[in-house]
Amino acid sequence: MSQVKKLFRGFLVLMLLATAMLGVTSIAAAQNPPPPSPILPENAMTHVSEHVYAIMGFPNIGIVVGNRATLVVDTGMGPRNGATVVHEAEKLANNPKLFLTTTHYHPEHATGEQAFPPHTVLIRDAVQQEDMERRGAEFIEMFRSRSALNRELLQDVKLRTPDIIFDREVTLDLGGVTARLFWLGAAHTKGDELIFVNEDSTLLSGDIVQNKLVPNMPNEDSSPKSWLAILDQLAPLKPRFIVPDHGPLGDGSLIAQERAFLQDLQARALELKRQGKSVEDAGRLLTDEFKAKYSDWPNMNAVPNVVRRVYAESQ
Repeated sequence: MSQVKKLFRGFLVLMLLATAMLGVTSIAAAQNPPPPSPILPENAMTHVSEHVYAIMGFPNIGIVVGNRATLVVDTGMGPRNGATVVHEAEKLANNPKLFLTTTHYHPEHATGEQAFPPHTVLIRDAVQQEDMERRGAEFIEMFRSRSALNRELLQDVKLRTPDIIFDREVTLDLGGVTARLFWLGAAHTKGDELIFVNEDSTLLSGDIVQNKLVPNMPNEDSSPKSWLAILDQLAPLKPRFIVPDHGPLGDGSLIAQERAFLQDLQARALELKRQGKSVEDAGRLLTDEFKAKYSDWPNMNAVPNVVRRVYAESQ
């Protein structure tokens, strides 16, 4: 073989290897995308349904606009993001009366509340408020430690005492549209709140219903069993539109999709536990298995925590 041919063949081999490595890198990036920016966008409102709008970011913020009042769902992380949400809500509002609620106590959902004007009526379920008092400071410190930007956003956070605390459910008449705020039990956190806008058949689902995102169960407050039971209670609502806290918008089919995934993961985890697999081994095995089985779900990093909760609930 001539020296030219040898060089050409070597070049081809290197190109194939580079292409293969690029493919592996791309797949890994798709399955483990970079964390989203904690800065909410301005002037980027999505019109979801007649009365419901969303700021798509970390997290997605819901805004429900009536003739007599406006309801904002979640605040973004820290006062800077809270001010962005207030500014966007004021563009839409037909009346200065403003309600604010939060889907749960984690910092990206609740720590922007001090930026809301003093006349804002803050409302949340009782269990969520207990979560906030019990673990709110812990999670703020945890989020602060993740990056310099988080530290800046969460500097000097001051949490407000709710004006209204409800046990199970409350309905707000916003004028021409009503919003039902309700609590069904523990899932992502103990105090997860959901909001259903009746006239629009739109569900603002917190972290409980999302679009191809693995259910996030960060600690012992999370419950796979209760999560599945809540999904069963949401299914009869048959929402036309769903605004999850994270990820893309969707329709009512997201409920069944979420339930099928979680039930599948729960069943496989229980099977591995019966086989005597440790929770750590089961988490690794099922992460790899579900990456292949649900290849269009972008990130399986939360699978081991779900497995841990399934094991704990089957004691």
